[in-house]
Amino acid sequence: MANMYDLIIIGGGPAGLSAGIYGGRAKLKTLIINKGTLGGLVNTTREIVNYPGYGQISGSALMLDFKKHAESFGVEFIRDQVIRTDFSQENKVIQTKKGKEFTAKAVIIACGSEPRLLNILGEKRLQGSGVAYCATCDAEFFEGEDVVVIGSGDQAIEEGMYITKFAKKVTVIVLHDEGILDCNKISAERAFQNEKMEFIWNSTVEEVLGEEEVKGVKIKNLKTGSSSELECQGVFFFVGMVPSTQYLKESGIELDKRGYIPVNGLMETNLEGVYAVGDNRVKYLRQVVSAAGDGATAAVAAERYMEELDAFRTNIATSDKKVLLVFFNASNTESLKFTSLMEELQQEHNQDYKIIKVDLATKRNLAQKYGIKAVPAVVVLNKGEKIKELECSMDKANLQAQIL
Repeated sequence: MANMYDLIIIGGGPAGLSAGIYGGRAKLKTLIINKGTLGGLVNTTREIVNYPGYGQISGSALMLDFKKHAESFGVEFIRDQVIRTDFSQENKVIQTKKGKEFTAKAVIIACGSEPRLLNILGEKRLQGSGVAYCATCDAEFFEGEDVVVIGSGDQAIEEGMYITKFAKKVTVIVLHDEGILDCNKISAERAFQNEKMEFIWNSTVEEVLGEEEVKGVKIKNLKTGSSSELECQGVFFFVGMVPSTQYLKESGIELDKRGYIPVNGLMETNLEGVYAVGDNRVKYLRQVVSAAGDGATAAVAAERYMEELDAFRTNIATSDKKVLLVFFNASNTESLKFTSLMEELQQEHNQDYKIIKVDLATKRNLAQKYGIKAVPAVVVLNKGEKIKELECSMDKANLQAQIL
């Protein structure tokens, strides 16, 4: 019983913490499972100036406020890693690396993303010995030294400017022609004006040089094909992110070709009672404020899903009439026509039967419970127990004979 929850959130970044706040406030028994430091990658952000109401705050301080807010509503936290899930039943099962098993009525996936590796020669071997992926974490170790930044997006340029506060020089390796960066215009202008930043255009890094620590990089010019070496003591990679969804590959959750999770406006995945929020879902904007909005939406949707599920069970279990559970597909015309016919029959036998319509698209677990794979389908229940399944056709007389 101790490991049974209403809502389990996998991941403790801004999306997961926001979901926890809303789940706890709704008086749901809520657990957040996080494998690292709460706040995720936001903790590495030295300065946030665009989160409403704060003006200027560090990422770690903002996430601490999120955590305190969630705790004030009774949200529980454990530090562990989810390695396996079973979302096939109404009670979802989650297993962790430390050998624990939890169940929940609804699950919100908020496991975020992580830096993309280029896997060039020397990158993995020299990680922690000059190769880095987080300026806030590691820039101070390169005080007065030469640093190379790989990438030209918002993260690369903004982190590169932060590194200039410590390094003697920061050289940015850019794939594009001179003057073209992938970051926003304001950051680009600031970078070009920064006297400690230099740019090497139309180029890529082929190898990180050094035996026990970084000594330099081997650079290839994409236009001439020539290679050269640049001496440096640090290399920061900022070439994008990948979603932390590898553990979901056998879960039944739909993933796109990059590993991100498609959802609808309610943050619902393709599996009933399972939601995805934040940087691990398909989305346009990956910011703290949008992640927080995702978490709020998913938690409210999960709460209403549980309410509907409980009401559904109550209606079946307490009904003094037999229940006609009619499975249909809202996008299928023939299925809708059949549902209308069943409603006519129920009206004629109102004293004996109660009809409950079930959209197969939104109640997949219920359909699986009764073995329904195609619609239309009708299951007859008495106090929640299945009596029989009807042979479905548009023959009203035949249907009436089956339910009498």
